This record gives sequence, structure tokens and C-alpha cells, in this order.
Amino acid sequence: MDLEKHIRSIPDWPKKGILFYDITTLLADKDAFTTAVKAISDKYRNKKIDYVAAVEARGFIFGAVVAANLGVGFVPIRKKGKLPFKTESVTYDLEYGTDTLCVHIDAVKKGANVLMVDDLLATGGTMAAACKLIEKIGGKIEGIAFLIELKDLNGREKIKNYNISTLIQY
Repeated sequence: MDLEKHIRSIPDWPKKGILFYDITTLLADKDAFTTAVKAISDKYRNKKIDYVAAVEARGFIFGAVVAANLGVGFVPIRKKGKLPFKTESVTYDLEYGTDTLCVHIDAVKKGANVLMVDDLLATGGTMAAACKLIEKIGGKIEGIAFLIELKDLNGREKIKNYNISTLIQY
């Protein structure tokens, strides 16, 4: 199945000069969504994965389903102030400022293999921070899977020391 046909391009959103790739059309199509989740899961089915971790919000959509598909636990990585238990955090640079990601300190067992999942690889900053966060609490990054990669933004550079897979590249 050509998954690209199920992604809508929206020019000048959220601001002029940006071409936004809208995945809601893929999510709404049961066959396309199932195909995407299966393709991500199948790449890691024969690997020793203990958890799938993902950053809110769109990452949760794919991460949780991939975790269920692989029969492993799901680890939510959230913005500061959103998790109710003791957390570890990482602050990272954005284009205009900084942001902070958090995870529960006991989200993974020490030495556990973690698959990181997100919908989009753009500049790589958020995923680099998320990987650092999982490693801070004792997880080992087994791989990183994305639905879409925007190649011109060179996001792979920030996460080049990890095994990266993408389904669609623009």
C-alpha cells in the first residue's frame, strides 16, 4: 500500500512557507493505519524489545498501538508538569527557546530494550531529548521508528548513533 497517498499536504500551515503533512487522513483510513502500524512493528518483531516509548501527542497514537502489537509495555514521555509521580527530565533547545520532557523514574527496568516511536522526524531535537531521557532512567535504545522523515531538515544527525527506520521520506 502506498501510504503517502493517505497523507494530506497543507501549504502555509501553521505559518507561511511551511508545508504541513497531515496524518489524520492516514489515521482515519483503517487499512492505511493498520498497514503503517504493522510495517513499524514488523521491523522490530524479531528484536528483543521490552518497551515502546513515545512523546506526546501524535507519538502516543503510533507508540501505544505498536507496543500492543509487539506485546510489550508502553512508556509515555510528556511535557513538564503532566506526570503524577516522581520524574526524570531533560531540557532541550527549540528553534525559539527551550522545552522540557519528563518520564516517570520507574518507567523502564534498568537495562531494558526500548523502541522509540514517533510520527515525524523533522529536526531531531525532540527525539534526541527523549532518547537521552530513557537512557537517564536506565533504558537501552534498541531503535527509533518514524512514520515520516523530512530529509531536508537533517534530523538524523541529532540521533545518528541509533538505529533509525522510517516508512515515508519527503
